[in-house]
Amino acid sequence: MKKKEKVVKEKEYRKPLVKRRKPNRSIIGDIFLYLFLLFIAIVMAFPIIYAVSSALKPLDELFKFPPRIFPQNPTFDNFSDLFVTMGKSWVTFSRYLFNTVWITFAGTFGHLIIASMAAFVLAKYDFPGGQTFFKIITVAMMFTGYVTQIPNYLILNKLGWIDTYWAIIIPAFASPMGLFLMKQFMEGLPTSLIEAAKIDGANEWRVFWTIVMPNVKPAWMTLIIFSVQGLWNNRASTYIYSEERKTLVYALQQIQAGGIARTGQGAAVLVVVMIVPIIIFVLSESQILETMASSGLKD
Repeated sequence: MKKKEKVVKEKEYRKPLVKRRKPNRSIIGDIFLYLFLLFIAIVMAFPIIYAVSSALKPLDELFKFPPRIFPQNPTFDNFSDLFVTMGKSWVTFSRYLFNTVWITFAGTFGHLIIASMAAFVLAKYDFPGGQTFFKIITVAMMFTGYVTQIPNYLILNKLGWIDTYWAIIIPAFASPMGLFLMKQFMEGLPTSLIEAAKIDGANEWRVFWTIVMPNVKPAWMTLIIFSVQGLWNNRASTYIYSEERKTLVYALQQIQAGGIARTGQGAAVLVVVMIVPIIIFVLSESQILETMASSGLKD
């Protein structure tokens, strides 16, 4: 009897304290939900699929009506013709690529660091004029680049940065979107965590790099996506005039505007232009999901 009582007590002890709630949806509801999500995924992926398939079509298939989604005779001739055309330019393809990579990397890195440091001060410190400054940042988000293009040009001209890389890199540092995003995310970071680090002897710089930045990884990964997308697709034709400093997107779009004979190359240009932002987004998205699933700090 004692053994049976022990077994019963052990079973009672092993019972889960929290009962799992059964979903209220029916099987038909789940099927409908998955079909709806599949439909949304197809709609969102269709432009990318169609762009890639168009780049693989020979010239005669590009002008078929009604147009086909997938190529009947896929070929890489459009890409090879594109690189041949780029090779005939007096500025090499590698130079255009270097210009774009350098502008994108430097602009994104500087924007990330400056926006993060400014957001940390605005989110975790009270000082005179802090709220007013943040309101100015919020208002600045309402103005598009077309509105501020003339004032930016006059300022950059006074500084002597016209026709240099800095004309694109430095304005990217001051994008209000990054500061707003980082500030809003850092406000959810527990202040007690920062105070505990200071009690342990960490200075402001160490708190920022070892405590704050790792815990706001979803925010700065999202910031990288937006910054890379904006800088990679920046033609920079307003501020840069020298051909050897122009970006890859500008050179590719000049080829794309070459007429009917370059329609296939134009389709290849679209794939080349969008491939890097897509790769950055895919890699960053996986990091964001992993970080958000493994972190959940609360005061």
